[in-house]
Amino acid sequence: MSPSSLPLNSSEDETTADPEAEIRKLRRVAYASLVGTAIEWYDFFIYGLAVVLVFAPQFFPSSAPSAGALAAFATFAVGFAARPLGGIVVGHLGDRVGRKKMLVASLLMMGVSTTLIGMLPTYATAGALAPILLILLRLVQGVAVGGEWGGAVLISVEHSPEGKRGFYGSFTQVGLSVGLITSNLVFLTLSLTTTREQFAAWGWRIPFLFSGVLVLVGLYIRSQVEESPEFAARRNTARTLRLPIVAVLRTYWRQVLLITAMFSGLTAMGYIAAVYSVSYGTTRLGLSSTFMLVVVLAAAVIELPAVLYFSAASDRRGRSHVIIWGSAASVLVGLFFVPVLATGATVLVALAVVLGRLVLTPLSGPSAAMAAESFPVEMRYSGASIGYQLGSIAGGALAPLVATLLVASPAGTWGVSIYLVVLMAVSGLGAYGLGRIGARSASTSGTVASAPAP
Repeated sequence: MSPSSLPLNSSEDETTADPEAEIRKLRRVAYASLVGTAIEWYDFFIYGLAVVLVFAPQFFPSSAPSAGALAAFATFAVGFAARPLGGIVVGHLGDRVGRKKMLVASLLMMGVSTTLIGMLPTYATAGALAPILLILLRLVQGVAVGGEWGGAVLISVEHSPEGKRGFYGSFTQVGLSVGLITSNLVFLTLSLTTTREQFAAWGWRIPFLFSGVLVLVGLYIRSQVEESPEFAARRNTARTLRLPIVAVLRTYWRQVLLITAMFSGLTAMGYIAAVYSVSYGTTRLGLSSTFMLVVVLAAAVIELPAVLYFSAASDRRGRSHVIIWGSAASVLVGLFFVPVLATGATVLVALAVVLGRLVLTPLSGPSAAMAAESFPVEMRYSGASIGYQLGSIAGGALAPLVATLLVASPAGTWGVSIYLVVLMAVSGLGAYGLGRIGARSASTSGTVASAPAP
């Protein structure tokens, strides 16, 4: 059975439902997806900013600053390493017991671990125990966000009307941008209201402790959302798979590999522009952290409407078509991103960061719906989650670390350029492959492919 032969909206009473009530329900689902995801990514991003600004001296003191920075970035990567585990475990439960329950569980897990990071003793107080606890809590963060993304995408896509899955599925990606905006805004406020000494002593803890308040808000919002109607209908009419992830890897392993490829370049370029650029600008160029945070914040604001635009365009023109053109543009930007950043000229630095985020919007919005449409409903949470999380490791987890090593090597900034160009090309090839599979499935099943080839 092909995934394209299984409609993402199959409610029998869809035509008799109150249209206004359906619209209100859909808006509530989209809002809950956006807000909940924003909170989870706020938690994930503040860790990345803390790695750049404070964790190296606080938890990994070293006589060589670069060694401390590498150790801190390694803990950043640890969170990504745990994400596939979250995708497998939470995805398994999401395919068996429901999307809504797992969204609440992942949000609670993320909020508790993030708040506890804000309470950790530093190396000066607790010695080696401090970085060990930091790594353990980062692992919990990774598991939580690994299970969050798939559920948030599915709860939106499976509620959305035919022909608008790309648009509504993109609210999860918009939530990611909102999380980036919020995290940078909080750190920016602290940088403007505290001295360097105050920030190092206690100021950095505030964003983590603030997560506890945000999680309560997110839990309330998500508790108001109904379970995915398609999942509920499928659970009532068909046998639930005992091990969805096994079925995915046995039958849909090509889709998993292609989704991994599609997200590898997307996450690599995203984290280079949002996280590594702050580290590079402050430590190698001598630019103020305030300036770099403002630039990343501006880039995240600009990308919000672009994500929605390209996601809606993918409903009309096809997911793979939009993503492939976005990948081609990203190859060009990736080639010159770090060399332009290395000029140190504030205007060029700002331009590089803004373009580095903006050029990803044709990929980030449509890719969510494309991943969901690649699997049948009974294994969709597992399949979409594991593909995305493996892509985040291949790209986002290693990108800041690889960039730091390449810049310090003879390859220099152009080495990072080649690295980004290769990964962005891989993203385009992944989307092309998914589009071809969708087209072949449609031709053999007699249905319209949900992810048409370009």
